[in-house]
Amino acid sequence: MPDTTLRKTRLAAGRYEGLLNALGKPPVVEAVHVDKVIGTLDLVEMDGHPGHFLASFELPVSVLSDGVQTVRFRSAASGNVLDRVTFLTGEPLEEDIRAEVEFLREELELLKRAFRRHCTETGTD
Repeated sequence: MPDTTLRKTRLAAGRYEGLLNALGKPPVVEAVHVDKVIGTLDLVEMDGHPGHFLASFELPVSVLSDGVQTVRFRSAASGNVLDRVTFLTGEPLEEDIRAEVEFLREELELLKRAFRRHCTETGTD
């Protein structure tokens, strides 16, 4: 079992919030986007709960771009990814989904024709 865990509690108005559990001294947790460190999480120890921290991070506007974007939260010491946030936005994504739906429709029509041919050839309904 890992010594450090991070669990997202909510994402609102561009602010990531979570709970960090760490044995001993809390690690520095980096926010990484496209292999570039964009900041570190703010940690506040919970009163009466040693080793438990409220974690927060203001996501910069620069991470919002067309397509799929992922911000990873990792331990600066070990490099282990503790959590991630993924965004799907923009017109390129919309076009990809439309193309995928069209492909699935074509596949379904192909399967329907093959099934009907099979039923005709075997004499079953």
